[in-house]
Amino acid sequence: MSKKPSTNVAVRPTAADKVFQVCVCAFLAILLVVIFIPIWSTITLSFRPANYIGSYLEGMFLAPWKWSGLAYKALLGNKGFLNAFWNSVKITVMGVVTALFLTVPMAYALSVKGVPGKKGITIFVMIPYVFNIGVVPTYLLMSKIGLVNHLASVFMPVAISTYNMIIMRQFFEGIPNDLRESAFIDGCNDIQIMFKIILPLSKAIIMTIALYYAVAFWNDYMRSLLYLQKTALKPLPLLLRDILLGASMNDNLEASAFGSAPIEAIKAASVFISAIPMIAAYPFIQKYFTKGTLAGSVKG
Repeated sequence: MSKKPSTNVAVRPTAADKVFQVCVCAFLAILLVVIFIPIWSTITLSFRPANYIGSYLEGMFLAPWKWSGLAYKALLGNKGFLNAFWNSVKITVMGVVTALFLTVPMAYALSVKGVPGKKGITIFVMIPYVFNIGVVPTYLLMSKIGLVNHLASVFMPVAISTYNMIIMRQFFEGIPNDLRESAFIDGCNDIQIMFKIILPLSKAIIMTIALYYAVAFWNDYMRSLLYLQKTALKPLPLLLRDILLGASMNDNLEASAFGSAPIEAIKAASVFISAIPMIAAYPFIQKYFTKGTLAGSVKG
């Protein structure tokens, strides 16, 4: 019995392929350096001791055993900073929960075939995405319903993102309709189908959209500036603005709380601490991120 010829053919890379790979690797290496330098600069600046004498470049290569944690001690021991950090946490958590509670049902409803008025609702949702009504009408609305000086004013105006809703709707449309029909035959209604079938299959897109919302709410600056006028309600972005610009610092932090920590180290430490929550959350969501984004961008 004769053996079938092997179909595995080794393809040798050409000279052009090798040059291309070298160029890609070089580009990625340069990109990594460009991204790493500002991060490393911020980290080393935040640990710079008060008695440091030298250039900015020399400070980036300061030995770790010469670092000082005075800036972090001053920030984490200050009630104003901790209060602002806690306000940002509350805004992010409440905002993500509210946004998912509103976005998921709307995306699912618009993904179901045969929904009455589906086209009209889609157009209605797209209108504010294309035409922005402006700051003044939004502020008057927030003031009228009593949300000024309330943490909810930061996330309620953008609780449903049209972009995020469309991505999630596309993901739901990619789920085979046979699953819904089988559930209907078994006696399930739309709510049961959404919670028992659709959502368990949609962990990737839910985690991805949750990350989008979390980053947006955590870094939100403009709405906090407009609607939160009480110092006790100010979130971290507003406090960072005061620290980085060096303006009205006594309105938010007691100057004596800094102790001997240099102000430049305080600025760098505040920036680094504000980025830690999103950096810490990303590794847990990363496995869902690519799958959810690609599946939500391409139907079918």
